[in-house]
Amino acid sequence: MTDALRIERLTKTYAGGVKALDALSLVIPDGSFFGLLGPNGAGKTTLIGGISGLVRIAPGHAFVFGADAATDLRARLLVGVAPQEIHLDRFLTTRELLTYHGRYFGMRRREAQARADELLDVFDLGGKANVKPNRLSGGMRRRLVIARALAHRPRLVVLDEPTAGVDLELRHELWRYLRRLHAEEGVTVLLTTHYIEEAEELCEQVALIRAGQIIAEGSPDELIEKAGVSTLEDAYIEAMRQ
Repeated sequence: MTDALRIERLTKTYAGGVKALDALSLVIPDGSFFGLLGPNGAGKTTLIGGISGLVRIAPGHAFVFGADAATDLRARLLVGVAPQEIHLDRFLTTRELLTYHGRYFGMRRREAQARADELLDVFDLGGKANVKPNRLSGGMRRRLVIARALAHRPRLVVLDEPTAGVDLELRHELWRYLRRLHAEEGVTVLLTTHYIEEAEELCEQVALIRAGQIIAEGSPDELIEKAGVSTLEDAYIEAMRQ
């Protein structure tokens, strides 16, 4: 079985000598819900950029279902990214925005429109189909960003801090959507988050990243047992101290 994501010794050094990724290797199985935890500056955003083809990574390789993310355009079609920062075209309605995204990734018009309507229903945005994003609440915009990432039916969805800055009620609501996404769409999910309880709640496997390297990996229970502590938060703290 082809892995959803296989990363082999990815390295990225920015101008000035800042090394964001340091020969990082990681394998994410097809169909998994995988969490990536680490402090600010650990390399998470650079890694996402490399996977989605937005950041040039060398040396090393990133393969999305066997397609090289740096050279194979098929890899771009297989990945959907919901970034932490919310940037939505304020001139399009929510339905138009989702339709446009599907069309951008090669869908026929009718298929893209049908997919937009499906996602509006899934994310409880049907009543806002003809509303522009700047007229939506923060929670609705966050839902729309995730829906947009799914518009072209990617097999790997990358969610970068999907619940950052939202209240507790909306966070739990988004968790329900993400579980449904994983169970019903059958996609592989890579989640980055600063909320340890979010990773515990949603992720089957977790990798801890620090200074551009994976320093620990396993299920939440395995990481807890290996660290000799009682919670994933304590295991995370112990790993970052080393």
